[in-house]
Parts: sequence; structure tokens; C-alpha cells
Amino acid sequence: MFSKSCKYAIRSILYLAMHTDEENKLGVEDIANGLTIPKHFLAKILQQLTRHNLASSSKGRNGGFYLSDENRKASLLSVVKAIDGPETFSSCVLGLPECSNKNPCSFHHQVVEYRNAMLMIMEKEAISDTAKRISLNSFKL
Repeated sequence: MFSKSCKYAIRSILYLAMHTDEENKLGVEDIANGLTIPKHFLAKILQQLTRHNLASSSKGRNGGFYLSDENRKASLLSVVKAIDGPETFSSCVLGLPECSNKNPCSFHHQVVEYRNAMLMIMEKEAISDTAKRISLNSFKL
């Protein structure tokens, strides 16, 4: 459902939520090593997240990427929309341009239920809440 870029964005935003704050920032290389993501690919993703005010960054000797209190309040849905676009939850799962409620593909009705449930979960869930649950359950990002 999500592109590789989007999955990396979700993982990186959660990593930042778990390991940074306004006093403790991380560089791209540290994040890339922590998540085993290609550094240059991650740098572009982090720039996009910063442009959409989902992550923060500062330059200089003690610079790097981090999540502010405001960034932490954003939903995971905003991360998905920033990377994959708003049509992620409305486009045809098979990629058919004509698929709609009036002209459904063979998977349309089953996927709509799943997609709507996922949309609601991601819309309600703040980045900080997801990061806390991942930490409590000791999941590896």
C-alpha cells in the first residue's frame, strides 16, 4: 500500500520521536545507520518531512534532525500524505485509472473497507503515541 519511500519516512519519523528532542539531534548518517536505510535516500526523505513541518532540523556544529513537541503531535497520516500524496487512500489498488465506487474493479469493495479502517487509525494516531508503543513493545524499527 505504501511506497518504499513512505515506509522509510514512517520508520525515520518514529526513530526521531524515540531518540531526539530539541536538545538532542541526530545527523542523517546516524539515522541511516540506526535504521539500515541508504543515507542519500534518507536525506531526501528527511528534507521532505522538514518541508512539510513534520520534522525539524538545525544547521551548525550541534545541528541535525529532531522532532519538536509540535512535530510529535502530527498524525502518521500526515507523513503518508507528505511522501505518497493524498491519493494513497483513494486510488485503485490495482492502479486502474477508471476504478471508482460507480465503476469498481474486482478488489474495490474489499479494499475500501480495509483502506478506510487504516485511514482512521493513522489519522487519530499521533507520532508520539506510536513511538511510545513501539518502545514499550521493544519493536525494532
